[in-house]
Amino acid sequence: MRIGVYQFAPEFGKIADNVARVAKVLGSLAADLVVLPELFSTGYLFESNEELARLAEPVPNGPTTRALAAVAKAGKMSIVAGLAEYDPEQEKYYNTAVVLDPAGYVGKYRKLHLYYKENKWFAPGDQGFQVFELGGIKVGVMVCFDWFFPESARTLALLGAQVICQPANLVLPYCQQAMITRSLENGVVCVTANRVGREIRDEEDLQFTGQSQVVAVPGRVCFRLGNAEEVAVVTEVDVQPALDKRINAYNDLFADRRPDFYRLR
Repeated sequence: MRIGVYQFAPEFGKIADNVARVAKVLGSLAADLVVLPELFSTGYLFESNEELARLAEPVPNGPTTRALAAVAKAGKMSIVAGLAEYDPEQEKYYNTAVVLDPAGYVGKYRKLHLYYKENKWFAPGDQGFQVFELGGIKVGVMVCFDWFFPESARTLALLGAQVICQPANLVLPYCQQAMITRSLENGVVCVTANRVGREIRDEEDLQFTGQSQVVAVPGRVCFRLGNAEEVAVVTEVDVQPALDKRINAYNDLFADRRPDFYRLR
């Protein structure tokens, strides 16, 4: 599977410009799957509920999801991308990742574990972890801070994910190394698409860490980008090893689990 990430610094609030930039870059890629950062179309540091209301969109009928669907169709690729979602029925806002393939919208994942001031603006995800089939490959999605909870990747792996896609806006320095462990302990491919750059808003100054990467089974880093470069990279990854959870002739990652003893007593 040809898997890519686009690491860049979106301009806050300039949705049309950010989406157009992504469309141009992805239009030049030959890939089966491309992952974009968390909140790639809006930027990260919201200052008010009114600002979020102005920038968030319904899914799948909002302009950003429709634009990504057109890119996916033209490039014959699947896309996982983070954006700010507005649910008009619930009148709530979610930090969401949309999933598309060449035929159009496939589904979405709403971030379960909100980080820091995201709790001021977004509702916690209400749909749980899901696995989507993209080009015959089972792909799970989590968003940024979800990585801090090992149950996230484990749940996706138990649901059958061969690849875990992680749109991210990372500011803490630990995730990239931790995702190697997530790959090892679950026997999955892990794709982290982080942003770069700096946002200074709402009396906050955040520097994003970049270092987007693809980690193949078993925990092998295919590439890791720098902490400031804006670039799209595609690599070919064998995802079939994710179907085999055997460690040796006597041990299996999933068959050896003892869930009866993992419960608190």
